[in-house]
Amino acid sequence: MIKLGTTERSYPWGVLRSTHASKVKFALAEKGLPWEVERIRPGDLWRKPPELLAKHPLGKVPWIEHEDLLVWDSSVILEYLEDRYPKPSLLPAEAKARADVRMVTRYVNEAILGGDLPAIWMPWWSKEEDRDLTAMGDGRSRLRQRALPWLETRLADDREWICGQLSMADAGLAAMAMVLQVDDFELDEFPALAAYLERIRSRRAYLAISPKTSLEDSLRA
Repeated sequence: MIKLGTTERSYPWGVLRSTHASKVKFALAEKGLPWEVERIRPGDLWRKPPELLAKHPLGKVPWIEHEDLLVWDSSVILEYLEDRYPKPSLLPAEAKARADVRMVTRYVNEAILGGDLPAIWMPWWSKEEDRDLTAMGDGRSRLRQRALPWLETRLADDREWICGQLSMADAGLAAMAMVLQVDDFELDEFPALAAYLERIRSRRAYLAISPKTSLEDSLRA
């Protein structure tokens, strides 16, 4: 059994989850691997107590514990899962295609999950009256101006998945799909991207991270 360290909490407007941990959970579900969750309180990500640093030296989530191994960093975790459980594959066999998946995964990590998306996502973890609506609006504008046009261009050739076949790059974008669902983010100017995100949300693996899936039910997705 794989233990996943993550942050997730239920609110009246949905179940919110760490984006980077959701990327891992989506991949676990796609591979059909069982997991259990070790939940970290959101405040501990700011306080970084010793027990958190013992699991992740940067005081972040996610990490996984598997057999006698501790692995942290979401992209490293996905690479480990691919090496350890190669079927079904989330990396293509051919070297050039694998490089493309890794480049897109890096882009999603830096430009989206670690870039403009937190300005939209983090306020949802607070009460409505405590949210900085101006900052959230600025985050939406930056996402529309920068990352989303690049994704729309890649999807303009009617490919089913961001790198052709379903891959670990799509796992990162599944986390974005989760955030945009909670935010009710309008995608009228990005029709190819909107259709792609609906394809992600229609997969059974998405139930593991859907804001409509309870904390308990997400363990059985």
